[in-house]
Amino acid sequence: MSKTLEYNNHHPGLIRAWKMVAFAACISILMVFSVPSVQAAPAGSVLEKPALAQEIFRNPPLLPPRRKATPVTTQQNQPPDNKVFDLDIKYVKAELNNPAKRDPKDPSKPSYDTVLLRSYQGTGTSEKTPFVAPTIEAKPGDTVRINLNNKLPDQPSPDCKDSRDTTDENVLNCYNYNRTNLHSHGLWISPNGNSDNVLLTIEPGETFTYEYKIPRDHPAGTFWYHPHRHGSTAIQVASGMAGAFIVRGDRLPSESVNGDIDTLLNKAEIKERILVLQQIQYACLYENGEIKDKKDRKGKVVAWVCEPNEIGKIESYNRFFGPGTWGESGRYTSINGEILPTFKDAKAGEIERWRIIHGGVRATINLEFRKLKENPPNFNTLKTADADSYIGKNCTGDPIKYHVIADDGLTRSQAWQTTLTTLQPGYRSDALVVFPEAGKYCVVDASAPALGSVNAQGESRQLLGVVEVSVTQDEKEKYDIHGYLTDKLVEAAGNLSISTLLKENIVNDLKDDLKLSAFTPHTVIKDNEVKGNKQELTFFISNSPTKFEISNTLDTKDAQPYDHTRIDRKLKLGSADEWTLQSGAASHPFHIHVNPFQIVKISDKNNKDVSLPGAVDNFSGTNDPQYPGLKGVWKDTLFVKPNYTIVVRTRYQRYPGEFVIHCHILDHEDQGMMQNVSIVDPAKGAGTNTTSHQ
Repeated sequence: MSKTLEYNNHHPGLIRAWKMVAFAACISILMVFSVPSVQAAPAGSVLEKPALAQEIFRNPPLLPPRRKATPVTTQQNQPPDNKVFDLDIKYVKAELNNPAKRDPKDPSKPSYDTVLLRSYQGTGTSEKTPFVAPTIEAKPGDTVRINLNNKLPDQPSPDCKDSRDTTDENVLNCYNYNRTNLHSHGLWISPNGNSDNVLLTIEPGETFTYEYKIPRDHPAGTFWYHPHRHGSTAIQVASGMAGAFIVRGDRLPSESVNGDIDTLLNKAEIKERILVLQQIQYACLYENGEIKDKKDRKGKVVAWVCEPNEIGKIESYNRFFGPGTWGESGRYTSINGEILPTFKDAKAGEIERWRIIHGGVRATINLEFRKLKENPPNFNTLKTADADSYIGKNCTGDPIKYHVIADDGLTRSQAWQTTLTTLQPGYRSDALVVFPEAGKYCVVDASAPALGSVNAQGESRQLLGVVEVSVTQDEKEKYDIHGYLTDKLVEAAGNLSISTLLKENIVNDLKDDLKLSAFTPHTVIKDNEVKGNKQELTFFISNSPTKFEISNTLDTKDAQPYDHTRIDRKLKLGSADEWTLQSGAASHPFHIHVNPFQIVKISDKNNKDVSLPGAVDNFSGTNDPQYPGLKGVWKDTLFVKPNYTIVVRTRYQRYPGEFVIHCHILDHEDQGMMQNVSIVDPAKGAGTNTTSHQ
């Protein structure tokens, strides 16, 4: 079935018209009525999962392209490097590991909750892995087409207890939750037509073909995709609808153009792991729609509970999102849809590349690795409330050092040695990890101060998984990881097929504290390029009634909620701006589509630049590790705390048209913390989101 959408207005609720020939129309109508309702899922269709003692880490399944690319436009002589993917959205009934419940037949093993959640399913992938989307791979210069089939029911679930008033687009509405679209987060591509256009709607029963023309100079890196339909983004992403989008590069550096970091790492034969971190916040409900929970003696909610034969769902925003809800749920952050997985086949002294994607909604992740003591208690039935105590007693080794080489898919100019990386919703981090000796290592989400957390509350330590590391010939119990990594990458650089002079420059850079100058995708934005061009932005939450808003100034009085009819900013194609970012209430991850930005300065209230390497950010009274070392780094998403001022610079190098900026706490975005932005080509007039397929 395919309803080919023709959109002549960018309002998500009005993009309903379609062109069809008579036969296709009949087929589409039949298919729409054949879409099963939520209640239609047969009781026997639960995907059984054995009660294993361990969940095993696996990279997400790879979405295979069609064997032959099917043209979807009338263009002739299409390039050979195009790929066509098929991706379905539907409810999947399956089981999810719940360590807080124990198998009644074997208390040493966890039990499982049955859940019914919206899910991405692709050709060649299995419904046995429904809680993480398949990985899409491409290379610079590819044309990627994705046939997105919305197979969700056309009526909202009766379990939805939110509003059904459609007059205010920022009021959470049950009728929106099965509407969708697709956002390629971080890709440097057009926001128009059927490219990365988040201003259109794919209704239940409709199919839409996206076409991403990835430019030949696109950075190789770690990106991701997820729904972005205003009003349903959080509820769909919280169901596990998020997947990795990897751009793999093979461009060697030259005297005139930088190359892809992949070319260096491939010569070092580095093992790769892809981690999609998610908060799948399902619940079982009473008949009145309230969440079933467990309280302690003081009446505090300590967990959400599902009894046998009950089905966990996410059908409302009520109590599912907001400060404190993730902690009280007792759910674990999953890794590729698995809870507390064990990472197998790691070897001491071998370098691994961890591509880490925060594809969740409601948690701040502070990633560190600590040695697990021998013969520890079983962690497979560990409750989140007990995780901090377990880590303190058993994950007793010093945190190991690792090296971040890219943020949000963009290679750093110098590898950043650290023992902890902060990931806010929407962030990505590429890290080179070396486990120094055999044994087991805890993958820990370290504690976060309230001001540094998306939940506006202090977060206790949580266990994410355990890595089992075996012995290799290269194992060294005590050695300098930084020096070891430098030696390996210098050896790899020596094998690159490039000029002797350039090879010497790269080797010297690597020996100079692991500089990666030949592999960075963007040049520094200097003062003479900005030419005094300024933009200001302030996040704000107003009360009575509550409104989620953004201001075009540093005055919260100017803040407004999202309005689809309003263009909030017009930016000039070919220019560069300096943006000043603040928050007037709570903390918010700032995300801009299409063009990334470079961090110039992050100042606390005392005007101390906490983005400098070695800076200490303790303005709130508690040390917050997320900002030090970010000066000069390129990103597309950045956490903005109250009482801090962030200065970034960005180029509008290409792609006139309309897109959005917003808070990446997705329930905030759904309720109005978003703006429409237009890049204008001075030679052609205002940039608009085109209204026909490209």
